[in-house]
Amino acid sequence: MPAVSTQRITTRVETSEPRFVPYPKPGPGAPNVLMVVLDDVGFGQLGCFGSGIATPHIDRLAAEGVRYNRFHVTSVCSATRAALLTGRNHHAVGMGVTQEAALGFPGYTGRIPRSAATLARVLRDNGYNTLAVGKWHLAPKNEYSAAGPFDRWPLGQGFERYYGFLGAETSQWAPELVRDNTHIDPPATPAEGYHLTEDLVDQAIRMVQDQQQAESRKPFFLYFAPGAAHAPHQVGEEWVTPYVGQFDDGWEAWRQRAYDRQVAGGIIPADTVLPERPPWIPDWETLPADQRRLFARYMEVFAGFVTHTDHHLGRLLADLDERGIAEDTIVMLLSDNGASAEGGTTGTLNEAAGWLGLGEDVEESISRIDEIGGQEAYNHYPYGWAWAGNAPLRLWKRYAWLGGVRTPLVVRWGDRLADRGGVRPQFVHAVDLYATILDAAGIEAPETVDGVTQQPVEGASLLPSFAEPAAEEHRLVQYFEMFGSRAIYHDGWMAVTDHVANQFDERAHLLGSHDHDTDRWSLFHIAEDFSESRDLADELPDRVRRLEELWWAEAGRNQVLPLFEFPGSMAHLHPGEFPPPTSGRYAPGGGPVQESQLPALMGGFELTARVVVPEGGAEGVIAATGDRHGGWATYLLDGRLVATVAMLDRTVRVAAAEPVPRGEHVLSVRYEPGRDPRLVLAVDGVDLSAAPLPGLLFFPNLGSSGAGMHVGRDRGISVSRDYAPPFTFTGTLSRVELHSGRPGARPAAGAELRVALAGD
Repeated sequence: MPAVSTQRITTRVETSEPRFVPYPKPGPGAPNVLMVVLDDVGFGQLGCFGSGIATPHIDRLAAEGVRYNRFHVTSVCSATRAALLTGRNHHAVGMGVTQEAALGFPGYTGRIPRSAATLARVLRDNGYNTLAVGKWHLAPKNEYSAAGPFDRWPLGQGFERYYGFLGAETSQWAPELVRDNTHIDPPATPAEGYHLTEDLVDQAIRMVQDQQQAESRKPFFLYFAPGAAHAPHQVGEEWVTPYVGQFDDGWEAWRQRAYDRQVAGGIIPADTVLPERPPWIPDWETLPADQRRLFARYMEVFAGFVTHTDHHLGRLLADLDERGIAEDTIVMLLSDNGASAEGGTTGTLNEAAGWLGLGEDVEESISRIDEIGGQEAYNHYPYGWAWAGNAPLRLWKRYAWLGGVRTPLVVRWGDRLADRGGVRPQFVHAVDLYATILDAAGIEAPETVDGVTQQPVEGASLLPSFAEPAAEEHRLVQYFEMFGSRAIYHDGWMAVTDHVANQFDERAHLLGSHDHDTDRWSLFHIAEDFSESRDLADELPDRVRRLEELWWAEAGRNQVLPLFEFPGSMAHLHPGEFPPPTSGRYAPGGGPVQESQLPALMGGFELTARVVVPEGGAEGVIAATGDRHGGWATYLLDGRLVATVAMLDRTVRVAAAEPVPRGEHVLSVRYEPGRDPRLVLAVDGVDLSAAPLPGLLFFPNLGSSGAGMHVGRDRGISVSRDYAPPFTFTGTLSRVELHSGRPGARPAAGAELRVALAGD
């Protein structure tokens, strides 16, 4: 045993020996790391993967780096992000579903355990600065509030700085933003030309600038996750204009062109078969001309959104160049899952309404075609474009078929990569990026963190394939499961079930099994059949049986059980730290009160406000949450009390006939459910006006975006066109009280379940 050095301390400095507190350091030559996680971008939706959509900066990244054409993820965003940041399979760290559908089973809690310290935590503990910008979606939605708990927010998971949004999605024009552990307003308004992607890139550049100017000898890890290209697909019209007319010949033709470019560019094997259009995708030529124009417009906006994202990502990459650190920075760019079909068969102007099967009539969409991509819409394209965007693969996001789990991966690391510009064929998975980065940084995965023994790391380093394009595959087994859709990969073979989840009305369209007892396993030799084009299950039943048995073994090892099934699993939604309150008191001047912390509204509620109206009257917002795509607001307009409820598929507005007179008053808005539900306005206990309020008083986009209630003002996009935010209350507003009509009420079962499944 080596001798243990002892420090000498005496009464005098000259005879004492100092010992300085050490700082952790990574291995020699540890690189900076930039991980870019795009959202809902399919295998064939980037230029360097054959799309025809202009992504010159990402294409340059690919030309200077390498592309992996068999990179796999989990098929939804929360789960993939957990796998990326922990190096473990998603169920093994409690992320078997999206945060909104967290359950009371070990593989589905929505809470990464302390036994799976994140990549950010490990890098920080080894001398890195750790920065996160953009979408998080790794904290349960009932932990978004100013009361936390914060240990599942980015700063609680090893990042030192954070700027972005906590939920599944948010408006590009008026997002719900957080800086570190504090909710904040965007730095500009929609009217001033604000766009989220641009802001996120500005913030990322500033973080790198601050870090590098402070200490360029210290490496950084920047996790950059824009909301793009998740719905809502929103971008300025100048980015859409170049694509007008480019999609007029439809999804089949676009998909064929993408396939042809993929083959010509060596992105996929030359013998890849392009599977035929499934019956649930309409034949473009059979659609009426006005529908074809509508559907093409949806895709024009999506393409402009992707190109806009690429443009601003180019600014971040250019900043690395200008600082002279590009060659010393590993850049990894990927998508969290395949293209999304959440817009339904005909697309939607309000994605949140689509979750509940409340999509608008196609004729209405046609009449509002010019709103697509702008502030008046929360749009998502139809099924057909998701199918085409995953060319040449089958199905899409949320499924274990390759269209859901195989996405682009681009890696750049200067001359550390052989055959730059080439394509790597190894089967790899999201969990491998954790191990790769630690390997590059010369860091061993820790056995314990904060005294907690760490779970085994499932990922394996890709560094051998960096240096040798034909390196042997390191991953011979990988299971997949999402919302009941299951698959297993083993040494070139893939078996996948035909299970169809009960989401977005897909059971009414997709062919397949609705019960695990009737699920059928298909079999593909994907080492030779890149696109799952030939089902060999009937020819090789023994191999199917062995793969199914292997799936069950992996499922048991990774906490996949019990099998997810609808609606049974959803009876066990995680309740969070506290049940919904029955009442609350709120004052103006603070930040938003998160939707999850408000009293339940479904069973009836009453909102009261104590105000003083000055001489000459008052106006302004009393309380507001959400926007015109789903939300509610109470306000004084021309002195009169008004309430507006945007109900996804309709808007209800009720107004008092006369202004509220000068003096002190109690204003109230009351929702009375029942056989004849109505919204009632009252002043000082006297009912003044009422309006029928039929339908569903539930706002799913609030839960997925992390929106909250503002008191005394509004922000972003208003609930009503009566006013423009902030529309600050001009009288004296001492407090607002909100009382639930049914303590602990939860949304109607079917509505809540569908929204929970949709929040990805």
